[in-house]
This record gives sequence, C-alpha cells and structure tokens, in this order.
Amino acid sequence: MSWPLRTDRLSIRPVTVDDADALWRYRQLPEVYDWITTAPEYHEAFVAYLADPVRLERTLVVEHEGVVVGDLYLHVEDAWAQAEVRAQAAGVQAEIGWAFDPAYGGRGLATEAVTALVTACFGAMGLRRVIANCYASNTPSWRLMERLGMRRESHSVADALHRSGQWLDGYSYALLAEEWQR
Repeated sequence: MSWPLRTDRLSIRPVTVDDADALWRYRQLPEVYDWITTAPEYHEAFVAYLADPVRLERTLVVEHEGVVVGDLYLHVEDAWAQAEVRAQAAGVQAEIGWAFDPAYGGRGLATEAVTALVTACFGAMGLRRVIANCYASNTPSWRLMERLGMRRESHSVADALHRSGQWLDGYSYALLAEEWQR
C-alpha cells in the first residue's frame, strides 16, 4: 500500500506512537469506550498498548483538516481453508474496524474513511473479502456497515462478554470484491 490514502476531505495513514494523545482524546469518551475491543483505563497504558508492533501495524489514523478525527483497524488475514489449499487462502481477506471522535459525527467522515479503506482492500491490496464485527446494540457501527453494502452474515446471541459484565449479542458483516465492484 502507498500511504497516505486521500479522499476529498480526509487523509488516512499508519498510526505512530506520537498519535497517542489524539486517539486517547476520543477513545476514552464513554460513547466510544463502550464499543471498542481494547480500552486501557489510563493514558500511560494506552500509549504502551498503541506502541505494540502488532497494533502499530494494524492501526490507521484518519485526519480531517489536519486534525485526527478517528482511527481504522486493518488486519489482513488468511481465509479458512482445507489443508491442501491453505496456501491459496493466505492473506486474501481483511478484518476492518473503526473508532471516531463523536465531535465529528454526522458529517459522513466515518463513511468516507471506511469507503476509502474498503476500496484500497479490493483495489491496491487485491483482497477478495472484507469482514467487520460489532455488538448488536452498536447501531451506528452496523448502520455504517450496511451503508457500505456489507451483508449481515450472522447474529450471535449473548456470545460476547462486554466490559460491563453483560453478555451481548453480536453481528458479523462481510463483503466480497465482486460485490463492491457492482
């Protein structure tokens, strides 16, 4: 991939540890914190989390007018395959995710950013499938998936333990390259 990705209003680039303060600003807000997979409680712990080489490899920053407004998750992975054809399934799909500053909500920035990411997945990266997951009660997230044309492939019942201590339902969405091209 060639970075940054650019849209009419956004620039998308790999995260650096220097972005920690900007991401922390919105990731610790309750309306974001409630839905993200990993949410260190303290700033220092967040900086250490972000500095992990795996996290640096899988996180992208979304900037609007020079301000960090969100971040994206991109994990290229192998598809499930039988042993005899496993090599052909290597690195052909990606799991994506996102977190955005609510102060910038309602402007279509998340849709624009995730659209650019999916376009890169199916274009420059040559992937065949993109997946995304969320808690069923995270309505803004699954609505974004549906706006992109992703298909709800599963609704799991009480399968995900939330940090609140409650078992919540989950949704899984996916999209194939040929569906995106249409």
